[in-house]
Amino acid sequence: EKAYYPDHEYAEAGAEIVYSPEEVYQADVILKVAPPTLSEIELMRTGQLLISPLQLPTISTAYIQRLKDKKVIALAMEYIKDDYGNFPVVRIMSELAGSNAIVTAAELLTKNNGGKGILLGGISGVPSAKVVILGAGIVAEFATRAALGLGADVRIFDDNIYKLKRIQNQVGQALNTSTINTVYLERQLVTADVVIGAIHSKSGRTPLVVSEETVMKMKPGSVIIDVSIDQGGCFATSEVTSLNNPTFVKHDIIHYCVPNIASRVSRTASIAISNILTTMLLRTANPNLESMVTENYGLRHGIYLYKGWLTNEYLGTRFGIKST
Repeated sequence: EKAYYPDHEYAEAGAEIVYSPEEVYQADVILKVAPPTLSEIELMRTGQLLISPLQLPTISTAYIQRLKDKKVIALAMEYIKDDYGNFPVVRIMSELAGSNAIVTAAELLTKNNGGKGILLGGISGVPSAKVVILGAGIVAEFATRAALGLGADVRIFDDNIYKLKRIQNQVGQALNTSTINTVYLERQLVTADVVIGAIHSKSGRTPLVVSEETVMKMKPGSVIIDVSIDQGGCFATSEVTSLNNPTFVKHDIIHYCVPNIASRVSRTASIAISNILTTMLLRTANPNLESMVTENYGLRHGIYLYKGWLTNEYLGTRFGIKST
């Protein structure tokens, strides 16, 4: 409903509408845009295929254990690969998150949203706000495009020189870039109005790049947007928030740490994910679910639980559960 796709449109397209969770979980494939709750897991059965995000900060040992006990095949959207070895869901969500992060930061800098009353782009006679972006991947690229479009002063940090060169080429103009040198990074952070955490880990937790001591030195009223929060966050002060209560203030710094930031633009996000998953599922359509996932490398790469076995090494280490 919040993406403006009412049930009757699905019904007219041939979908069967059901009215209880019990009926939903009779399906062979469960496709969700958030991990199932523990109560939803109780409705699942052996051999069922679950496709959903993993959202590392929000899951627990109990979550993994219950899915193991149910012997379902669980597939994380974040880990699905395409034919070129890329992570398509991560890519498209990164594009959304990058653009969204800057729009959100611009809102949070305004006085009525708790900020210091700063216009991100500046005007004649008034300098632009300084935006520091940690990471030089897709999130950073689209955040940079949005920030530059609004007229902000942008600094980009990443330890991967190739990524810094790539973002320079993709954006198509001279950028202020640097490796993550602790001294220089802190110098930029303490004068920043906005800091975007856009570091992605291919497997496991995002590294902590900014310490609590550094956050304490930042300007009061400045804004942290931790896009990396779905993998644990790259600021020591980050804590998971929700769209209903998206921000908190710590050391006088506004923190925005919503893991599903793309939900702010729910219709665009719905179309974007559907473009990827619908194509993939139709192409691999097979009445035998096991064949569908085992014969397709991209889908197979996303599996973290297979009929009672944990198949992701990082999750095994994190939760103290044997993986294979």
